[in-house]
Order: sequence, then structure tokens, then C-alpha cells
Amino acid sequence: MPKLFLLIILLQVSHAMFSQSKKSIPLMRRIFHENIDRSQKWIDKLDKKEDNAFNPSSDTEVNMQINYSLFTKVDAIQTQIEADTLMGANEKIKYLRGLNDILGAYETIYKQRRIKGEQLPDLISAFGDAMDFDKNGGSIASVIDANDLETGNIIIKSFSFQKNRGYDSCNNILLLKTVTKYPYKIMTVLRQNPTAYFVDSLLKIVARTQQEELYTYAQAPNTPLGKKINNTDDPLIQTIAKLARLNEGRIYFPFLDNLYRGKITMEEINQQKDDPYKYFKLLVNTEIGYAERQRRRDTPMAVEALTEMLTHKAMDEFINEINGLHDSPDNVRMKKVEPLSPQELYYLCVLTENEIYTSSYLKVYDRIFQRMKNPNSDTLLLSVNFDHFKKFIKMAANYNKLDDFLKRMNKGNAEILMRTFASGLDKTNSLEDAVDVADSYASIADPILKKLILDEVQSNKEQQGQLNNKRALTIYDLLNTIFLSLDSTGTSDLASKFGIPSIYSIGNKDLKSGNNKIIIQQFFYGDKDGEWQFKYLRNQFGNSNWKIVDKPEWTEISSTKGTVPVVIYSNKPLDEKLGLDEKAQEDLNEYLRTLEVDPTIIIHRGHSYHVSSTIEQLVTTVKVVLLGSCGGYQNINKVLSISPYAHIIASKQVGSGSVNGPLIIAITEAMRQGKDLNWIEIWKNLGKTLKENPLFEDYIPPYKNLGALFIMAYNRVMTD
Repeated sequence: MPKLFLLIILLQVSHAMFSQSKKSIPLMRRIFHENIDRSQKWIDKLDKKEDNAFNPSSDTEVNMQINYSLFTKVDAIQTQIEADTLMGANEKIKYLRGLNDILGAYETIYKQRRIKGEQLPDLISAFGDAMDFDKNGGSIASVIDANDLETGNIIIKSFSFQKNRGYDSCNNILLLKTVTKYPYKIMTVLRQNPTAYFVDSLLKIVARTQQEELYTYAQAPNTPLGKKINNTDDPLIQTIAKLARLNEGRIYFPFLDNLYRGKITMEEINQQKDDPYKYFKLLVNTEIGYAERQRRRDTPMAVEALTEMLTHKAMDEFINEINGLHDSPDNVRMKKVEPLSPQELYYLCVLTENEIYTSSYLKVYDRIFQRMKNPNSDTLLLSVNFDHFKKFIKMAANYNKLDDFLKRMNKGNAEILMRTFASGLDKTNSLEDAVDVADSYASIADPILKKLILDEVQSNKEQQGQLNNKRALTIYDLLNTIFLSLDSTGTSDLASKFGIPSIYSIGNKDLKSGNNKIIIQQFFYGDKDGEWQFKYLRNQFGNSNWKIVDKPEWTEISSTKGTVPVVIYSNKPLDEKLGLDEKAQEDLNEYLRTLEVDPTIIIHRGHSYHVSSTIEQLVTTVKVVLLGSCGGYQNINKVLSISPYAHIIASKQVGSGSVNGPLIIAITEAMRQGKDLNWIEIWKNLGKTLKENPLFEDYIPPYKNLGALFIMAYNRVMTD
């Protein structure tokens, strides 16, 4: 500790001495030094303290290195630039501007959790090395090659090195680093660099791993990359390119694996593609066949495209209609699905989880067994090769049908099924199965069944502990702790064990920004619904408690009464076809940055297809996120990957302004009056206000979101 204290004192003295020496710097360059000072200050504040000590790590030695680089090394580079008598004034400005560029870039992407604190020393050193090469006319390629992808990308985008003679070589190095670290970006890289020497070899890799991406780019045969794809002699690439050139290529593409292997022909698909029932049956049978192959650990090509098409047809041909006829008698409402087999009805359920209405699900579920000659649950699951069976169990639990489902098989098989449901959760690359188990447990009322799942989780936990598998052990340990906490006094045990904040409430003081105000940012999009919602927003706050100030691209709504100042910034829903709504968001983000305030509450006010754009603009300081769109619940993991402890409110089904409006008022009024956000109390009051609104039932508050709680705790443990 004395060593750290001494270093901090030395850093402060060194930094102060350098600041004092700047008085001798010509006025025309002094502003660039001041910009660097400001960037150092912003990075210093990333750990919420402005004390000449940026401490992002729990390791004291690492923090010492970071601060030495941020202050002493940066100041030394500035001194080196000013002291270099061989540099002209413009060249000095070039390097000073570039140094500020890399600091600003680091601050931005650190907030987005795309770079780590301990990478800062390498970044500063890399800039110094690159500057030495560049000022002597040398290539900086060796510097880019020696450093990680994040550092290289920041350096090469710096103003200082835009004309370096090794610029093209650096780009190639970074491209290969990018596709090595992020294989899913291969096609994006190839599109931007269609003449690179590695194009042919990467296309063959993509054909066997990312068929969807290759298909998309092959549809543009006149582009440089499209020509490259369509002229290749690789048989698989030729097959994909042939489908991409067809007007109805998407109809055939889900069957790519069977087409390539000769198990089905284009003519056979042609005979069924124009009949919605025959085509849906072909999709279902192919999905079941692929599920059997996957069970044998043989992954078919384009399996995601098959499932996507099956989901699309399930929605467009069947679910949309029976949802839309929810007020009609059964003989009218369910007429469209009467010809479907039990297996086809099964896929209507498991593939439309976020869209199917409760009443639609219940009627489809009943018809599954009505269609079966032997209405046993295990027979049904065997007939679909247990495809998506964990999703089916989760939905049955959520809709109070799990008891019925399990009673349709003998007790021994039911126990095996539920043990299987709660095991193997670490075998996939995602956390979806584990989240489904977490969500299902909260919906199960049968104490015997709950004990069965808990016992299986505990058994897996013990087994994985012996195998020393950290990921698997973390999954089962978290589920065990969540389930035990849920069955007793809440989630306090989980919070104390894993350092997770309470999900029942969040303090008013914890939501204040640097200016002692609570900053809320709303994201609107420039379509008709966005325009209507924006007008509704103004009406909601058109009273004496609030003041509305219009700017060209956004509005500022500030509280005029209350104990805590609250400011709501909302970009205007300008023309999305011209990209004006996106520009308004970017300009508002920059404006908030200049004010040195970070929003702690984010509200998404667009459709589901706009959610990803909102999420991309989140920063780690966000504490509450309202995803006010349809199916926003499915984006919880994305939010938590940026804001690890955010309280998330989202709908599992339809997002509606009729719910979002009262919810926003409840939140803002509590903030304005200096109250904490007590979710149990807020939900109780909203339940009274919205008791006639069935859509409110689909909104999940933070304290009921076991899946989010699981993800939050998992991310916390795995990053320690």
C-alpha cells in the first residue's frame, strides 16, 4: 500500500510539473496539449473517481502500470514531441492530435466494454513505437503485428498514421487478426477487401461454416466479391451460388445440406413449395431429420436457415391468423391448423414462443394430443427426436401445462425427462438452456417436481466440481443458489455470495449522474409509430412538474418540482429513410459526452427490429433499461453484456405504449420525488392501474426475471 501511495504522489507531481511547463509551448499547439489533458481526465474518471488514479483492475500492480502509462508516459510523449528539434510545427501537431485520438478512442470503447483496462499500457507504448518508426519514414506494420487487435485498430485509425507507408500492410494484418478472433466477421472483411490475397481460402471456410452469409453475398453477382464467389470452382460454393441466383432461392436454401448430399432434388422441392401445407410438412420433416443427425453430433449445413424458415412459415401461415382471430369461435379461429399433424403443431409452439398468444398456445397444445392415436408425451418427443424439447417444457411450465404434459407419460419416464431437462446445460455455446431452466423453475408449483429439478442441479454441481469444469460448475452452482433463495427468503444469499446487487430495488442516489441529476435517455426512431409515441411523450409531461425545451434534433424535459432534479433527453423521430433519426441519436450522445454526464436510465421506444441499435449505444453506467418493444425480453443477455448489473424491464410478447407510458411515469415520478425504485411496490400499483390491460401481464419486472438474474451472476463470476 505505501508503494501505491508513493506512486500516486509521484504521478500527481509529475503531471503537475508537466502541466506547468506547457506555458512555454506556442499558443497554436497548446490547445492540442489541453485536449490530451482533458482526455486523460476522462479516462481517469472511468472508475468514477477523479483522483489521478484510474484503477479498473483488482490487481494493485496492474493499476500502477496503467496509471504510469496514462500520466507519466503520455506526458513523456508530449515532452518528446515538443523537444524534438527535427520536427516541424505541423508534424508536432500531427502526433499530438494522434495521441489525443487514441486516448479518446480508448475511453469510448472502454465504456462499451470492448477493451480492457490493462490494455492501456500496451496502447500508449504502441503509439510511442509507431511514432518513432513513422517520423523516420519507416513502416509501423511491425508495431501493429506485435500488438493485439484492439490496440492495432486504435493505432491505425489515429490521425498520426494515416499516411504511413505501411498503412496497407497494417490493414491486412488487422484483417487477419479480426477474422481469426471473430470468424463471423469473415464475409464483412472480404466484402471490404475483395482483392486481398486470402479471399479464396477464406471463402472455402465460410462455405462450410457460414452458409447464410455466403448466400447473401452471392446474391450480388456484379459486385467484386459476388463475382469472386460465383466464379469459384469449389462444388459447395457453386451450389450455394446457384441457389442465390434463383428468384426463389430462399425457398430452396433451407434444404442445402440434403441438396448437396443428393438426398433431395430441386424437382422434389418444386412439387411442394407452392402448397403451404406440403411445404410446411417438408420443412418439419427435414428439421426432424436434422435433429436426429445433431443428436449423433453431425451438424447439417444451413440448419439455422431451416429453423428460421420453419419459424417464418409457422408465424405467417398459421400463428398470425389464430392470434388475429382471438375473439372468434374455435371452429373459425382454429380452422387453419386443423389439417396439421401433432409434430407440425409441436413446432408451431416451440418456434413462436415470443409471438404466440396465451389462448393460441393453449388451443394448439390441446390439439397436439387430440391428433395423436396414442396421446403420450414421450411418444410425441420421440417423434421429433427431442428437438427443442427444453423449450417445449419451459413453455408448458409457463402456461401451467407441465403437470398435464408429464402425466401423459409413466412416472419413470417423466423423472428421466425432467432430469435431462436440468442437465447438459453446459454442452451448448449459449446459456439459453440454463436460462430456460431458471425461468421454468419459478413457474412450477408441484413441490415434488421442483425437488427433482433441484436434486439434478445439485448432482450436476457436485459432478462438475470434481471435474474442475469452471463454466459447468458456475452454471449449476448459480442455479442451485437461485433456486434455494427463491424457495426461502429471496435472493439475498445470491447477492452476498456472488456480489450481485439487489434485484428488488435500486436507490435514488445510485441513479444520479456526475452533475447530481438523474439523466434518462429515450431512443426514438423515425417511422409513424415513433412519431406518434414522441407526441404522446410530450403530452405525458405537459404539466407544471416539467419543463420541455426543444432542440433541432432532440428535446430536453427537466423536472421543475420535487426533491431530485431529473432530465429526460429524447432524440426526435426524424426521417429514418434519410438516416436523420440515427444522426440525431449520435449527436445527442456526443452532446451528453461534452456535458460529462452519463444516462443511468435508458428507454427504448422503437420496434423490435430497432432494439439492437439502441443496445449498441448503451454504456456501462446504465442502471435501468426499459425495452418497450415486442419480445424485448429476448435481448436481456445483450444488455447485460454491456451493463452487467442493469435492472431490465421487458415484455415477453407484445410491447405497447399503453403499458410503456404508465411505466415511464411511475419511474420518473419516483425519481423526481427522491424515492428509490422499489419494483415490487411499482408493480403492485401498476397492477391496479392496468388491471384491464392484458398486455401488462407479459411485462417482466427485474425481481421476477430469474433468467436475467442467472445471466447477471454468471457474467460476474466468469469475469472474475
